[in-house]
Amino acid sequence: MPELPEVETVRRGLIPAMEGRRIVSARANRPDLRFAFPDRFSERLTGTRVEKLDRRAKYLLARLGSGETLLMHLGMSGRFSITADDISRQPGDFVYAAPANPAHDHVVLELEGGVRVTYNDPRRFGFMELFETAAEPAQKYLAALGPEPDSNAFSAPYLAEALKGRRSPIKTALLDQRVVAGLGNIYVCEALWRARISPTREAGTIKGTRAEALAGAVRSVISEAIAAGGSTLRDYAGPDGALGYFQHRFDVYGREGEAGRCEIDGSCPARIARLVQQGRSTFHCPKCQR
Repeated sequence: MPELPEVETVRRGLIPAMEGRRIVSARANRPDLRFAFPDRFSERLTGTRVEKLDRRAKYLLARLGSGETLLMHLGMSGRFSITADDISRQPGDFVYAAPANPAHDHVVLELEGGVRVTYNDPRRFGFMELFETAAEPAQKYLAALGPEPDSNAFSAPYLAEALKGRRSPIKTALLDQRVVAGLGNIYVCEALWRARISPTREAGTIKGTRAEALAGAVRSVISEAIAAGGSTLRDYAGPDGALGYFQHRFDVYGREGEAGRCEIDGSCPARIARLVQQGRSTFHCPKCQR
């Protein structure tokens, strides 16, 4: 599932296509994705302007001139593509994903200036919702979310307090969106490795210097992943089809049995190990993470 850096990369790719443009027409090619589309979905979108495109955790939020917000979640395999002549793209060193199968084009937005934004989702685990923007504090998907990992609200003191008294493993606690918003399995593994904290350590013991190290590691992993365009696993790609490159920088994720990079010289006598926590693979260095 795309995590925060992937969703932020998609948001940035969609901004020139959507922000400030009126939706000339909106079409849903089926009645539902993971959930049914909102009532009068196409009608409520058609004719309104996209004032701003925001992100909260793993959700994209299109602020509409109608006073509503279109919430979009990519699920497991959702992706947007842009068709237009006047959209400037700078793919840099990225390679490109295979073209999306049009049989899975489920939502098509035609915007001013001849711009088309298409949502494609083979597995249909994504979803879209419309809500009154003024009611966002109580919106069911957003109300309980913790701070963004790159925000001023996320800090070592906050993290220590949020984890206080928790007996669950720190890996599990960091995946709780009420603690910190947008983190997923990949980046939690990487952050715990950078902080030299065992994924099985009791969450309530993370305080003081450990909390400082972990908060800093989370921030650095997320910022570097965003700069690299996210990570490409299975279906993920940005709106221009570009694949993110952060996966080439993984220190532990997916590297079971390989030599570690923990020491200053990039070596480690231990091998990267894999364990399963709550049904998800956790990769770590059994020697250096405590």
